[in-house]
Amino acid sequence: MRNPIEQGLIGGFLIKRELRRLKKLPRYEPFSTNVFGPVAKGVDGRSFYYSFREIFRDHIDEFRAKTASPPILDVGSNVGLNLLFFKHQYPNCKLTGFEPDPTVFQTAQHNLDALGLTDVALIQKAAWIEATTLSFEPEGADAGHLTPSESATGDSFSVNAIDLRSFLDETIDFLKWTLKGQKLMHCGNELSTVTNFFVEYHFYADQPQRFNDLTGILTEAGFRYQIHTQFASQIPLCRQELQLVMDLQLNVFAYR
Repeated sequence: MRNPIEQGLIGGFLIKRELRRLKKLPRYEPFSTNVFGPVAKGVDGRSFYYSFREIFRDHIDEFRAKTASPPILDVGSNVGLNLLFFKHQYPNCKLTGFEPDPTVFQTAQHNLDALGLTDVALIQKAAWIEATTLSFEPEGADAGHLTPSESATGDSFSVNAIDLRSFLDETIDFLKWTLKGQKLMHCGNELSTVTNFFVEYHFYADQPQRFNDLTGILTEAGFRYQIHTQFASQIPLCRQELQLVMDLQLNVFAYR
């Protein structure tokens, strides 16, 4: 039997036409789309367009699972496109997502419900290195991020955070985490349970670049890794370009 997402995805030509429509929508305005068949929702058409292409066309999250029901952790689920892809690839996966932004969380939960995916655990908390309260700065699309309290703006609000290490006491086939200029995860030996680790590492121009911390963690945990550039200036010695106040965005694929 075909899974709900496979049944729902509309045809290739119609998907392309619908994605073109979404790309042209006004920024940071909620919308509905039939790209999955049942009505899904988003918070920003342009970010949805690029995320859909990256996830469903380019298969950036694809990995080889050890079983038919691989445990997967998705840190920073946004409107749920990664969650839908994982369920498309592995309908029986044990899937947990984390999304602290309440508006974005509700949108992701709607999309799971619309496709009848009742076995996904979506948690309205930030994943962190301890259970605490943090400041979160929304962006209106997919660039919301945790921020130091001393850097918080008037738009920031408090979110609850959960200690991700409590989820790493069993084998995890795939861990996806978006790091946006925040304190890096120091899980130490707990990462030994993770087989595949995908990190979206975003550097804010006004914050120190600490990429060496991440590579050190990956090396100590026994991973090999590849680094792909998501965004960077083509001639950085002459022109330092910014995208959403970030001067570098990397995709890091770590594996055993």
